[in-house]
Amino acid sequence: MTEQQQRWTAPDGRWSEPDLHLFPQDGHRYEIVDGSLHVAPPEPESHEALVRAIVTTLRTAAPPGWWVCDRLGVEIGDSNVVPDVTVLRPRSSGAIWCDPDDVALVVEVETPATRRFDRLLKPSLYAEAGIAAFWRVEPGRTSPMLRTYELGAARYRAVHSIEGAEPVKLDAPYPVRVAPAAWL
Repeated sequence: MTEQQQRWTAPDGRWSEPDLHLFPQDGHRYEIVDGSLHVAPPEPESHEALVRAIVTTLRTAAPPGWWVCDRLGVEIGDSNVVPDVTVLRPRSSGAIWCDPDDVALVVEVETPATRRFDRLLKPSLYAEAGIAAFWRVEPGRTSPMLRTYELGAARYRAVHSIEGAEPVKLDAPYPVRVAPAAWL
């Protein structure tokens, strides 16, 4: 069997973080939720362009010491998830899988393949971990729709729904102006 034909084998028990290193860097997103493997297909270039635009918006507004990363994994108990964008507070640990205590904001850019995961499962994990702010970007009528959430009593509550070219000032994770139409 050639190296390209070699396949991984499932663990005898639950999936864990070391198992994620067995997978190729092939564009799929491999994540573990409560010991179960979840695989999402590679994202289209339009998704990647949107992620880059959000990262640029957040980095431009970031105070000194804050980090804005795409595809940085977050370790939450027996789960290892990878948000599209992660904002880390100053003096974060710098670990390969970051600690939720270091995370100020996670952003998910919804696609048809990740819609339920981004709307239901991942926000519940982020809230359980105590991550203060969550943004979800979804298709809008004329531009992307940004929905912002803040952590309340163990769950997120909706704060803003923003669409269009008019900049809107947000206060979390730090003051930032967003105009989702500019992300296209």
